[in-house]
Amino acid sequence: MSGIETVSEVRCFGGTQGVYRHSSDVVGCDMQFSVFVPPQAAAGRVPALYYLSGLTCTEENFTVKAGAQRYAAEHGLMLIAPDTSPRGFDLPGEHDDWDFGSGAGFYLDATQAPWKTNYRMYSYVVHELRTLCSREFELDPERIGITGHSMGGHGALTIAFAHPELYRSLSAFAPIVAPTKCPWGVKAFSNYLGPDPASWERWDACELVRDSGWDSPVLVDQGGADPFLEEQLQPERLEAACESAGVELECRIQAGYDHSYYFIASFMEDHIRHHARLLSP
Repeated sequence: MSGIETVSEVRCFGGTQGVYRHSSDVVGCDMQFSVFVPPQAAAGRVPALYYLSGLTCTEENFTVKAGAQRYAAEHGLMLIAPDTSPRGFDLPGEHDDWDFGSGAGFYLDATQAPWKTNYRMYSYVVHELRTLCSREFELDPERIGITGHSMGGHGALTIAFAHPELYRSLSAFAPIVAPTKCPWGVKAFSNYLGPDPASWERWDACELVRDSGWDSPVLVDQGGADPFLEEQLQPERLEAACESAGVELECRIQAGYDHSYYFIASFMEDHIRHHARLLSP
């Protein structure tokens, strides 16, 4: 394949699980991402689901821990998982905190120095990676869904609400739904976007959904025993915003489940089915 380097490829549920690397013009460094190509792709283009990971993660967490390939193979769904931030710049403070900088790009385009040159994960996911994967893999660019976990759930919601013309299906696991109103978001946005809260609203799902025009059902799963539930995640804010906007949302509070990949793996089959149904021809 032109434009990408194959890091690894292995057989998986009749398809291929691969990890790839390319030089990104958008974020200015080499980026890795994983792609599961289902067996159905041998006969033609298939729908694709992007998965955005949470704080501290790389593309590996979802690929290894979520157990999604089995269900994606059953439904003929390609899975694409990017990294969570640029890598290797060693900017001042980039590696000091687990919830900011390296591994914590928040799927936005930073406007403040020193972050604005490289921390452009929104443009990377929406434009560069989407274009690259549409060219290099047997996916149908008209049948694309997006999902994610925690910070990645925030990314999935904001990206889909901003671009209903590009994405046909949407779900999230324990998403940060109102980053302008929680400590994780306030910390990240203050540094990436500056001190004016008005400039943050563009990256808040509860603000975006009001005028998004999103018209397909949204599935959200949230662990009832998640230690971040009340302070950081606040799913009730998304429920209220979607109700006000007339967007159909199924928000399920799963009793006893926490924030981990054990929780994600437990409900991954439901999410794959949700996307497969909405991405059917």
